[in-house]
Amino acid sequence: MALSPAVFQADNLIWQVPNKRILDELSFSVAQGEFVGLIGPNGAGKSSLLRCLYRKIIPSSGNVEFQGQPITQYSAKSLAQKIAVVLQEPPSHFELSVMDVISMGLTPHKSLLSFDTQEDRERVIRAAKDVDLEDKLDQLFNNLSGGEKQRAMIARAIVQQPSVLLMDEPTNHLDVRHQLEVLSIAKQLNITVIVSIHDLNLAAAFCNRFILLDKGRIIANGSFDQVLTEQHLLSVFGVKAKIDQHPFHGGPRITFDLGAN
Repeated sequence: MALSPAVFQADNLIWQVPNKRILDELSFSVAQGEFVGLIGPNGAGKSSLLRCLYRKIIPSSGNVEFQGQPITQYSAKSLAQKIAVVLQEPPSHFELSVMDVISMGLTPHKSLLSFDTQEDRERVIRAAKDVDLEDKLDQLFNNLSGGEKQRAMIARAIVQQPSVLLMDEPTNHLDVRHQLEVLSIAKQLNITVIVSIHDLNLAAAFCNRFILLDKGRIIANGSFDQVLTEQHLLSVFGVKAKIDQHPFHGGPRITFDLGAN
């Protein structure tokens, strides 16, 4: 079977700040259509790696290619037409309605003086329905709860119609139901998704590949069986665990030993 073309290709990626290397010689690729989980303890470099992939930060050395070209060759607008980003902390400074915030996903595909069409409005409403915010469209974004703000940002990403979705801890402020819904929506988009996530059981349920980071280096890269082993959980996260079959989705389930040092 032919491999899908690489959406991202990183080679010897290094990013450092004075007196500290944050990302240390990372090399990996992400194929079209993969749902990749970036996992690792706090400070492992997950958010920094995502910022390199949407060009928020420029690596100190090494290369990042997006769809076969150096990512530095893309304009900000052309990247925004292809890559949607949902950050860990939703913004809190929008003096806009929820409708207006979700509609911002239309911007990369609009010319400067164009107006939203009825079709655009319907797309925004569908996205709001997808994240259970249809009844909040007329409210001010700043009046939403943290979890509702995060769902609005997911809806904005849906409206953007990207080919790649990058998510940095998107489930942090969500209750269990909405955690499952947000990741299910991302999965159903049938595009390339890279998500940093702390809940390893959630990651196991949705991701088909994993990149395990620790101290800025890739410790393992591959399937769940290759990456989230009991040995890696102990050596990287410092926790003892057992892995068995999940009773609902049939995939792996991690059970932690709460009494272990």
